Amino acid sequence: MTRAVFLAGRGAIVPTAMQDDRPTLQRVAQGIARGAVPLVAMLMLAGCTTLGNPQPAQNDTPLYGTAQSNLTSLNEVIEKHPDDPQAYNIRGTVYGEGGRNEQALADFDRAISLDPNYAQAYANRALIYRKSGRLDLALADDNKAIALDANYVPAYLGRGIVYREQGKASQALGDFNKAIALKPDNGEAYYNRGLLYQSQHQHSYAIDDFTTAIGQSANQKAPPYVARALSELAINNNKAAADDLDQAVQLDPLDMRAWTSRGLAYERLGDKDKAAGSYAKALNLSDKYQPAVTGFARVGGKFGQSYPTF
Repeated sequence: MTRAVFLAGRGAIVPTAMQDDRPTLQRVAQGIARGAVPLVAMLMLAGCTTLGNPQPAQNDTPLYGTAQSNLTSLNEVIEKHPDDPQAYNIRGTVYGEGGRNEQALADFDRAISLDPNYAQAYANRALIYRKSGRLDLALADDNKAIALDANYVPAYLGRGIVYREQGKASQALGDFNKAIALKPDNGEAYYNRGLLYQSQHQHSYAIDDFTTAIGQSANQKAPPYVARALSELAINNNKAAADDLDQAVQLDPLDMRAWTSRGLAYERLGDKDKAAGSYAKALNLSDKYQPAVTGFARVGGKFGQSYPTF
């Protein structure tokens, strides 16, 4: 049996009175809807954890070696072919995946200056703008990519996400529908449309889209399971939510939102020990994550006590 232990770190978290779990669900859902689909590390679940030794964040997954090897090769290509827009576009993508946004933007700028009709470079630059909160610039680049290639699915998907983040639900829905019409096996489009439905409290539609996204993914990732579970929790289908979150935390043991949502599901199912274990796992990843703090308190979690997670 896997167990989790929560130990007080810089300051003890004192259990508070029983609180409504709805703010927990809302905060977790908002966090997921704001974020892009992350890279997921397939890591084994730890037997137990302590707050003093937090596990590495998702961004710390060992991608550096591969990315550095790719960059070395791309640098060599660019040295030999300094006027090749595709080389700059590919290197910009590698920079972007590594969080090196300004270097990515510089490469996409260069690719576009070499080929002003390069739709993919515009869409890639839009992604970096969106990740850094520059939504107007992202929207302009996605529009340009679509003007250059009316069938370029990533541009519709990217623009739909921008519209969703701007609160323009009807425009977002139109773009996600277009992306799906152009590429019906695009799981990411179904996932993002599901997030839109979820934000509109259309949970049955959201669950259908998340289910399709999961079915179409060659490499299983945690976010669609977490998202589907949140909609299941919203309609009080707590057992289905717990099953999805069991899967999610095994796919990504470093996702504190997944652990927190799982805690809520088991709390509603009356399994307070397993709920406390899930909240403890979330708190061991971030002791300031308020939904986990309040959830751990609601189920009477105690510092230093071992709780089952599975």
